[in-house]
Amino acid sequence: METPKNKFDLEDRMVDFACMCLEVCDLLPNTRTGQNLEHQLSKSSTATALIYGEAQGAESRADFLHKMKMCLKEIKETRINLKIIMRKPVLVHKKVDIAFAEANQLMAIFLRSIETAQKNDERIKK
Repeated sequence: METPKNKFDLEDRMVDFACMCLEVCDLLPNTRTGQNLEHQLSKSSTATALIYGEAQGAESRADFLHKMKMCLKEIKETRINLKIIMRKPVLVHKKVDIAFAEANQLMAIFLRSIETAQKNDERIKK
């Protein structure tokens, strides 16, 4: 029997976020600025999902925490790339706004997860 898909599955959300950002990349103009931002955005946004996958197979609590912090770092980088795209503006499109909002939500989720993991780690060490 198949288990119903959880619509709040974070891995799927991370993959959807990467795809959303890649759609933004496809819309960027073929200029030096557009190409540079496309390269940076495509790398950081896909890294978030890939590193999250690594975190799920972490070899220790410390490894998990380190990989979650790496995810947060890549989400922040993606968010800044999107902010540059909006502020310049390189591209004015609702997909940029949607990706930026999702980056903000994912940052909040990862910040909270990291805080919780650190608190749990401290409790175990005591």
